[in-house]
Amino acid sequence: MTPEDLAVYLVTDPVYPGTRTVADVCLEAVQAGVRIVQLRDKQASTRSLVEQARALKASLGPLGARVLINDRVDVALAAGADGVHLGQDDLDLRDARRLLGPAAIVGVSVLTPQQARAAERDGASYLAASPVFGTPTKPEAADTLGLEGLRRLRAVRLPLVAIGGIKSDNATEVVAAGADGVAVVSAIMAAEDVPAACRALARAVAEGRRARRAPGS
Repeated sequence: MTPEDLAVYLVTDPVYPGTRTVADVCLEAVQAGVRIVQLRDKQASTRSLVEQARALKASLGPLGARVLINDRVDVALAAGADGVHLGQDDLDLRDARRLLGPAAIVGVSVLTPQQARAAERDGASYLAASPVFGTPTKPEAADTLGLEGLRRLRAVRLPLVAIGGIKSDNATEVVAAGADGVAVVSAIMAAEDVPAACRALARAVAEGRRARRAPGS
């Protein structure tokens, strides 16, 4: 897992595509440069999730994209997905790593430097700073990191993606504050023009990286 893999990271949600399917939006996004797709559908049955994951892996894998499953290690194993993304209340990272093996991608959402250090110690592939800003996709989240909280997480050297209320118009400042990339839901899933939305996010990420490398930054 490299910082470049995380530049624009898509998290699915079946609420947003309208008349399109989640699979159609994911394919358009990957064709426009997205390299990580996380399947997230809190209402789907286990069987449906496995079927969706297998279909995404079959269509996106040949294009070089990785398919991760939100929370569900069992679904990732059954579908042959590339890995999982875990929250702080999900299966323990060490157990997930033992079940999935050393080659699997295992990402972890973190809110504090302590959580970030623990994830690094226990074998995470990458971290997700979550949530940076308020977002309707996680209404239960009481705390947000903001840019200052994101900067504090940068002390851990694992690849770091930021999620939560991120769009193309604030992605530059998020990356300039320390994220390697941005994970989004509605900014792509609800976009009328998915390739254009992906390109706008990629440009904002590139601009943020340039700002972070600039002298005095």
